[in-house]
Amino acid sequence: MIAPVRQATSVLMLVAACASACSGDGCGSSASKVSSVAALPGPAEVERAEFSGSYGDDEPPAGALRSFVLTAAPTKLPLLDGLPLDVWAYDGQVPGPTLRVRRGDTVRVDFRNDLPQPTTVHWHGVRVPNAMDGVPHVTQPPILPGGTFRYEFVARDAGTYWFHPHLRGSEQVERGLHGVLVVEDETPSPYAREEVWVIDDWRLAPSGQIDPAFNTRHDLGHDGRWGDVITVNGHRSPTMQVRPGERLRLRIVNVANGRVFKLDYGSLVVRGIAVDGLAARAPFDPRDFEMAPGNRLDLDVLVPSASPASDIAVVDRFTRRANPVATFRVAGEPASKGAEASSEPPPVPRRRVPAWSAAGAIPLAAELRLNARQGGPFGVAWTINDRAMDHEEHDGHGDLAFSLLSGRFARVAFVNDSARIHPMHLHGTFFKVLSRNGIAVDEPFFRDTALVHARERVEIGLVPLDEGTWMMHCHILEHAEAGMMTLFRVEGGPVAR
Repeated sequence: MIAPVRQATSVLMLVAACASACSGDGCGSSASKVSSVAALPGPAEVERAEFSGSYGDDEPPAGALRSFVLTAAPTKLPLLDGLPLDVWAYDGQVPGPTLRVRRGDTVRVDFRNDLPQPTTVHWHGVRVPNAMDGVPHVTQPPILPGGTFRYEFVARDAGTYWFHPHLRGSEQVERGLHGVLVVEDETPSPYAREEVWVIDDWRLAPSGQIDPAFNTRHDLGHDGRWGDVITVNGHRSPTMQVRPGERLRLRIVNVANGRVFKLDYGSLVVRGIAVDGLAARAPFDPRDFEMAPGNRLDLDVLVPSASPASDIAVVDRFTRRANPVATFRVAGEPASKGAEASSEPPPVPRRRVPAWSAAGAIPLAAELRLNARQGGPFGVAWTINDRAMDHEEHDGHGDLAFSLLSGRFARVAFVNDSARIHPMHLHGTFFKVLSRNGIAVDEPFFRDTALVHARERVEIGLVPLDEGTWMMHCHILEHAEAGMMTLFRVEGGPVAR
């Protein structure tokens, strides 16, 4: 029995819900579109109208061509505690480069693979043409050692994104292959200072090098590979210098294979302003946000002005054991002017995010049951609807779980029948969590990755716009490697793009 989410009893009630759901800040000016909904025949059209203007209707400005050259290759770097570490890296650095472009720019990346394995580059969270999505055997062939591939797409959505391999990811990402893509808004940032934190964890062998045992039975039977060293930007417990009263934007990316972070920011004054790239409808309290592998979180951070010459620890509290992550060292003269010292939050961009409070009246487009069984190449197979997908051997056909219409609202359910967690990630679209275990939620932001806890049912709503065959998978990379992946297709619909 499907648990309802605030059922509406008539189309008129659905229209009323649509008209009122986005009356607050950040909802945009689409009253004329909403007022025309009364003539539409059903609830799915109402929810689509409520979505109008959220992101798909905003055409990016004509920008510049931004060209990059990116190479993946083995190297040795002084990471963690400064000792030489054998890694695989983009452009000889871990994390890889942070590519910065503006919304509307055309991004061209000429990629070369100097690894001993085939690879691809997936642009996580970025709405790219399907052929640029970096999924081997689905959107492109694997890039063989010594091979090259040109990725090219328009940066349509401002925000924080990242890129990583989508082939043998449980090994290649763990060895250091990940980088950040920041798409800046066309209007200047209100922040005088921005910082990017790439949070990761590493499992080391007794030699101090990366443990070469990948996809072990232990990791596959639990929540993937959790390391014993947590790093920010490749360094253990780094210290960041700030001044009393300073305000900054902090972009956080979780690139870990399996670890979830729930950050405690101490006495810092923090507001969440974006999740998984897109700006939120309104600022929110990020202290309970569970940052699963793949998630990004953008924060407005204000350093207290009354605590000069002090250290403020940022700690992970997702598990019972508190883990140090980084330290803000408050020192120097107080920030005294402009955006760097404003006691009032700056006017950051906000996004229209529909409530979709009547979505429970719409039939499910798909119900996806998550579980495991014995078997497969690693001894444990993780499944979606009792099917495990072989990422390396399949030809991109026969693994299709469901199809959606472009421009049409859809409701999808994840049902976790297992005792482990699964951060479920969709390519090619954003979505919004509608309910957890039948209880409606109204997060003020879209996502591309949502954590599904053990024995939990999570329902999401989405309006896909970009046609093609897209990947959906658990972003615990060991679970994905062991089969917890599938495909969905977005086909031409009433407002296909």
